This record gives sequence, C-alpha cells and structure tokens, in this order.
Amino acid sequence: MKTLVLSTTALVLSASFAMADGHSVVRMGTEGAYPPYNFINDDGEVAGFERVLGDELCARAELTCEWVTNDWDSIIPNLTSGNYDTIIAGMSITDERDEVIDFTQNYIPPAASAYAAMDPGADLSGGVIAAQVNTIQASFVAESGATLLEFATPDETIAAVRNGEADAVFADKDFLVPIVDEDADLSFAGDDVPLGGGVGMGIRETDGELRAAFDAAITSMKEDGTLNTLIKEWFGEDAAVYE
Repeated sequence: MKTLVLSTTALVLSASFAMADGHSVVRMGTEGAYPPYNFINDDGEVAGFERVLGDELCARAELTCEWVTNDWDSIIPNLTSGNYDTIIAGMSITDERDEVIDFTQNYIPPAASAYAAMDPGADLSGGVIAAQVNTIQASFVAESGATLLEFATPDETIAAVRNGEADAVFADKDFLVPIVDEDADLSFAGDDVPLGGGVGMGIRETDGELRAAFDAAITSMKEDGTLNTLIKEWFGEDAAVYE
C-alpha cells in the first residue's frame, strides 16, 4: 500500500500559504494537443483528463485557476519566465527537468511508453523512429541506436509514420492506444518500455508553497480514491493506478 503523508489539514494550510505568495489566480499551463491528457475541444476550450484533474485540484486547494496553452517545445522556459504558474501537460518527472523546475508528486504513476507502426515487425533498433521533441521518448530513441526524427507536435509524429517518413512512433502508450484502436493500418510493435517517474505538475523552484498546496490536493484525491477513478475514466480499466 502506497504511504500518503499529507493530511486534509495540511491541504488547507498549504492552500493558504500559496495564496499568501500572491497566487490569487493560478495560471495552469498546458499544451492542448495531447489527448486524452489535454486537448482543445470544439468550443475552443482546454479539455481532457488534466483539465478535469486540474480543476478539481484547484477546488480542493481553494485556488482560482485559469488555463493557458503553450507549445510543448517552450513549455518549461515559459514557466520559468512567468507566463504561467504551473505545467500540467502530461509531463514525466525526470532528473534532467528537476534541475530546472520543481515537480509535485506524480498524479499518474509510472506507465509504459510504446511503439506504433504500419508494420508490427518494423525495425525499432535500427530504423527511423518519430518522437515529440523534448520528451523522454525522444531521449530514449536517441540513445537506442535508431535514427531519431523529432517533431514539434504529437500529431506530426503519427503523420510521419502514416506517410512513410518514419518506421514507427515512440510515445506514451496511453496516448497511442486510442489512435491505434481507431486506425486499422497502425499496430503496436515490440515491447512496452517503462520510462520516467510518473507524470506530475511542474512548478517554479521559487513557488514551494504553491507546490505544497497542489501536493496536498493530489494526496487527498489518492486517499479518497477519486484520482484512480478519474484515471480509469480517461485511460481505461487497465490503466496503472495507485494502490
């Protein structure tokens, strides 16, 4: 059983500290292009798992939040420069990123990355593999011996496989599953690959009290089971959840 160390009392106290730090409105930065984590719906609004999660975390922390979209390749620099206050964008916790920003505890446990290809027998170790720029998947491919082909958006990585530019795409399996399910020409190839320390919220290193407020809110959702319910709702009954 995973040990949860923050109580509901800590949640309330941390939220008040975050407010005292000047975060009367917390700007939630996301990509808006990585379903089901986050995407833009038909009304032009941020939607997806992280929109529902983020709104609930803000409610539990008693914070007023607004949503901001930003391209993935500049999402960390624009956090540190103050364009928004958090990153909530399917970002895996890594040591390299943790040198630049802080993270909350993870709100999605470590999960698999996977390859998708037009040919299930595609050459994954020596072929051309598409991945989104500045992701843990791109770093993995670069060290694997395969030829890395990077793109700014996840949609472009899928297009590269479909048009023959790449032999396969390597990405979060949770992202790939609905795409593969809906496209008879695509299939998974090779074995799943566990990467990263789960997905967490990125916070500026100077905003420790805001991080604590969100940490406490995430803990409360783990304790009462609502986070597991939300994960299964968006990623399916077989998704990795908290014990």
